[in-house]
Amino acid sequence: MKTFHIHLVSDSTGETVDHVSRASLVQFPDIEAVEHVWTLVRSTEQLEKVIRSIEENPGFVLYTFVNQQHSELLEEGCRRLQVPCVSVLDPIIAALGTYLNAKTLARPGGQHVMDAEYFSRIEAMQYALAHDDGQSTWDLEEADIILLGVSRTSKTPTSIYLANRGIKTANIPIVPGCPIPEELFNVSSPLVVGLTKDPKRLVEIRRQRLKLLDQDENTDYVDIEMVSKEISDARRLYAKHEWEVINVSRKSIEETAATVIQLYQEYREINA
Repeated sequence: MKTFHIHLVSDSTGETVDHVSRASLVQFPDIEAVEHVWTLVRSTEQLEKVIRSIEENPGFVLYTFVNQQHSELLEEGCRRLQVPCVSVLDPIIAALGTYLNAKTLARPGGQHVMDAEYFSRIEAMQYALAHDDGQSTWDLEEADIILLGVSRTSKTPTSIYLANRGIKTANIPIVPGCPIPEELFNVSSPLVVGLTKDPKRLVEIRRQRLKLLDQDENTDYVDIEMVSKEISDARRLYAKHEWEVINVSRKSIEETAATVIQLYQEYREINA
């Protein structure tokens, strides 16, 4: 496998340049990147250290700077070293500025400012943690979204992902022999979404889970017939109450969350 060095340089937390890098590198499955991550680079001294590292390990450079002088210093250093240097945000910000006929506010990490949106995300995260796996069902009406699903259908990670977007999410497990909390059937405000998965895929995931926990695999939990019945019963429950359904068999957490968000937006428009 071919390898190369990639330098990710940011004057903030580096999340933006990291996401762009990963989204781009996944298109090259036969190439392995050796990452050099530089965050909170806000002084000339720090920038000089970055350039020295690039000189020691020449490679592709991706950066996000709002300070124009720092951008110019980095690009000049990369030109001297003859390595490619690409600004992730500059073309987009410039295009937006032209379209909006507005000046930009040069503030590193502006997306992380502790404003109302920030505290909304914190509140949503606290709600998701307090209402994970069927806990605290007494105030389900306060949720934006309620996720249901049998074991190992990614309810918890999807809830956490949605909470990080500021969406208050509760999740409730569907367990054979255990009643669904009555409070669920009385909610009127939240969007209820049922998660389902291919039984064979679900059995594989559950077997891996049992192995990690060093537990007996001779159980209904991984019996294909019993698992198929679990899925069928869950689907009938979803259909009976006309809840939205998402098959997560071939979806990542991000893809599932994106689908949920789209359904939520449509739901809000209908019920506005």
